[in-house]
Amino acid sequence: MSSQNKELKNLLVINSSARNRNAKSRNLSETLIGHWQKIQLNTKIQHRELGNQSIPHITEEWISAAFKPIENRTQDEFNALKKSDEYIKELKDADIIVVATPMYNWSIPSSLKAYIDQIVRINETWKYNPDNIQNPYIGLLTNKKVVLLLTRGSQGYEKGGYNEHIDFQTDYLKRVFNVMGIDEIHVITLDGAANNQEEYNKNIAIAHQETIQLIESISS
Repeated sequence: MSSQNKELKNLLVINSSARNRNAKSRNLSETLIGHWQKIQLNTKIQHRELGNQSIPHITEEWISAAFKPIENRTQDEFNALKKSDEYIKELKDADIIVVATPMYNWSIPSSLKAYIDQIVRINETWKYNPDNIQNPYIGLLTNKKVVLLLTRGSQGYEKGGYNEHIDFQTDYLKRVFNVMGIDEIHVITLDGAANNQEEYNKNIAIAHQETIQLIESISS
């Protein structure tokens, strides 16, 4: 059943695979978008491509500007934060944030890490509370949901799995969004891209079905 009469939903879809074609994580995000559009007609979808774009790394000038009050920033410092401002506005506008990413060397692509460095910014997506030394981070992105679509070449990254100890992808991404104030985080994984095709096809079917079921549960 479609949700065309419900209020507008803003969906931000972030793809970070370096591949344009044959990207398993991108296939998952396309499945999500396709089903979302069927059941939630009143939707604005914003795409942010990272894997095939040049994402700026933070610089000394960026750091100086980010920690300086707006009224004291120079024009060069405003320019240094321009991309960061753009990325953060997309996050603030979104109701649901979808991050589709492969695992590269047991972690995330460098483009996604550079993007994270641009968006985890004091007084924009989080602020510091010096009175709580054990948990000083106060997230500023509220009333949002995150969907992580994670693909990995091997298997065994689940809790208790033989590769759990080298999974620097899942918990890292969850903690990043936790720090920025988002607690509702859903994870869909597609493992075994390097396995035999028959086994992998089964994994694809399962991941796609899980994605569809998730969208039906969070689209209302």
